[in-house]
Amino acid sequence: MGAAKRNGRRNGLRRYKCVTCGHQFQSERRGRKKIVKNLWREYAWRKQNLSELAEATGKSSWWVRKKLDAAELPVRLTAPRPVVIIADTTFWGREYGVTVFRIPEEENIWWQEVERELMAHYHYGRKILEDRGWTFLAAVVDGRRGLTGVFRGVPTQICQFHQMKRVTTYLTRKPETLAGMELRTIMLGLTKSNEKEFSGTLEEWHKKYKDFISQKTRVFGCNRWHYTHKNVRSAYLSLKNNLPFLFTYQKHPELKIPNTTNSLDGMFTQLKARLAIHRGLRRDRRYKLISEILNGRKN
Repeated sequence: MGAAKRNGRRNGLRRYKCVTCGHQFQSERRGRKKIVKNLWREYAWRKQNLSELAEATGKSSWWVRKKLDAAELPVRLTAPRPVVIIADTTFWGREYGVTVFRIPEEENIWWQEVERELMAHYHYGRKILEDRGWTFLAAVVDGRRGLTGVFRGVPTQICQFHQMKRVTTYLTRKPETLAGMELRTIMLGLTKSNEKEFSGTLEEWHKKYKDFISQKTRVFGCNRWHYTHKNVRSAYLSLKNNLPFLFTYQKHPELKIPNTTNSLDGMFTQLKARLAIHRGLRRDRRYKLISEILNGRKN
């Protein structure tokens, strides 16, 4: 057969005609790939579920699912470079989540599905990215114990919003004690303060209430005790222990480090909203959809 020229479309497939013998044929392979790509785009980005796609195509839900399973995710090739990253994990239920490393306000550069939030996952993510040529200028984390150690050697910022949320968990929004009320007031000024002012205020509070948070209560009937005002004490210790990492963004203004993980939290909100439409997904299909959204490509 001689050379072929394009001869229009039919049923979404490209049609060709041989210039020598006049035989006409269709590029079915290319057409099938386009159908799969369009279905996947509608499913992942335009919030169309299986039933809606089946109705729109006049096919069965089984046919649509088979095509979606055949869709190939594009490989995102971003050149490694020095970056500030945000690292965090979000969960669906208690035993399925995804750990993500993100460049603030730009893109996600690594993610992995997990069953529990372990420091090993963050260590692994850091190693993988550094082996690929990425350099971490700074890291922003939610303050979970051990995370600052994962990024040892790199300026690390603990999310101020998460710190305030943690203190509120201990004190509640309406503390019952005067010490709790004053500590909550100090905490609410976190985002408007600097390390010197905040540490000074916190130290003054501790001098005033040191004896108060050190009070102990004996457990009746046994030789055991607990701190009488343990929640106020825990709130104070959380602020004190995390203080070296609460104002890192002010120490390195040239790096433009965010003081919160909001960029990644917003991504998690979008991710969960899109997955909520596709309930009951098998694990591999769920992760495929998660990867598509985290990859951030809509076409």
